[in-house]
Amino acid sequence: MTQNSSHTASSAAPDPTSTGDHRGRWNKVPQITLYFWIIKVLCTTVGETAADLLASKAGLGLTGVSLLMSALLAVVLVAQFRTRAYRAPVYWLAVALISVVGTLISDNLTDNMGVPLELSTAVFAVLLAAVFLIWYAREKTLSIHSIDTTSREAFYWLAVLFTFALGTAAGDLVAERMGLGYLTSLAVFAAVIGAVAIAHFTLGFDAVWRFWIAYILTRPLGASTGDWLSQPTADDGLGLGTVVTSVLFLAVILALVVYLAVTRKDTTPAAQVS
Repeated sequence: MTQNSSHTASSAAPDPTSTGDHRGRWNKVPQITLYFWIIKVLCTTVGETAADLLASKAGLGLTGVSLLMSALLAVVLVAQFRTRAYRAPVYWLAVALISVVGTLISDNLTDNMGVPLELSTAVFAVLLAAVFLIWYAREKTLSIHSIDTTSREAFYWLAVLFTFALGTAAGDLVAERMGLGYLTSLAVFAAVIGAVAIAHFTLGFDAVWRFWIAYILTRPLGASTGDWLSQPTADDGLGLGTVVTSVLFLAVILALVVYLAVTRKDTTPAAQVS
């Protein structure tokens, strides 16, 4: 789903590193285009398969891989916060890592601590709602077209983390606990996303909430896709394995991010300030 905004950049957006009489406040997240949703779904798929790959085949276990990926995420987020404007490689690396970490948070609660998926799904939903409430109370907006301050960026990444954790728990709840299977779950989440899009175009559904609902739902959509592709045929998967699935999706992500970094088609400057 492509989100239109008055902040949409032209195809020849000015260089955010340039200086002039006025210093601009630049949006730290990409324009919401088809590229955004493709890469986001691919990142969620990689988050699912990479977490399984590192925890099992690399022999790190859930605890070990959780510590490693959390440390890597912290380093990349520091780099992301230090940038003056949106940089496709840094931003999407942060999304890919936060996808893995969000998956691992949910998996640790379920597998290591025995927390029921129903409870973890409810808890993550409450935590995400709390982030949105505090964010709105402080900034008076949840729009991702003006992530141009440290405060807004902090709320944004915290919300993203909880959307991944919530999406993981909800996806596992539907696919495994409810027994729908990976392919059926994929179809269910795709249908719900389609319903959100239809509501927007026919009923004028609020664009901000449409974005965040779609952002949450693309997590279990991508996870179901990853599980369907990687899991053995005996478990209703295609049997490609986590290695092949992860490498394939990472290659596509890399190609798209390089393209966006060169063309800067998804760069959106926020309002200029004196």
